[in-house]
Amino acid sequence: MAHPRADTKIILSEADLHRVVDRIAHQILEKTSGATGTVLLGIPTRGVPLARRLAARIHAFEDVDVPVGSLDITLYRDDLRLQATRALGKTELPPGGLDGRRVILVDDVLFSGRTVRAALDALSDVGRPSSVQLAVLVDRGHRELPIRADYVGKNIPTARSESVRVSLAETDDGTDEVRLTGGDK
Repeated sequence: MAHPRADTKIILSEADLHRVVDRIAHQILEKTSGATGTVLLGIPTRGVPLARRLAARIHAFEDVDVPVGSLDITLYRDDLRLQATRALGKTELPPGGLDGRRVILVDDVLFSGRTVRAALDALSDVGRPSSVQLAVLVDRGHRELPIRADYVGKNIPTARSESVRVSLAETDDGTDEVRLTGGDK
């Protein structure tokens, strides 16, 4: 694990992160009448384990199995030519597909909205859901597109020069936390 920098602040501890996931799971159950006909699609990298965690918590609360999949958006990004080559992720659709089902896209941080726009484009190529919702762990503001999340773990007003770093045990050396890194970039 990397050592924290002096300009870094923990904004969600491991315990906070677990409580936020529990709260989002409860909100999904409430807003979707028990998650009937719902599929969770994680956006790689950290959206996938978050979607799995949400499904596990929904199962623990209501004994409902919500199908989980992943949606790779790499080729749908509008910044593809501006960044270094990236490896393609996996799109894994749950059994039964997406047609006619409520899809909840799951991601770690909502910032400009461009990742979500890319996800909506990718989604249209793999199925025709009855509706699409968005669940994010952190909403940091600064939207460039008219996109908002239906389920938000924590709203964190940030400066554009700051970074929000989400660490999850599944992807980041066993660490669960969210850090805000100061604007020295």
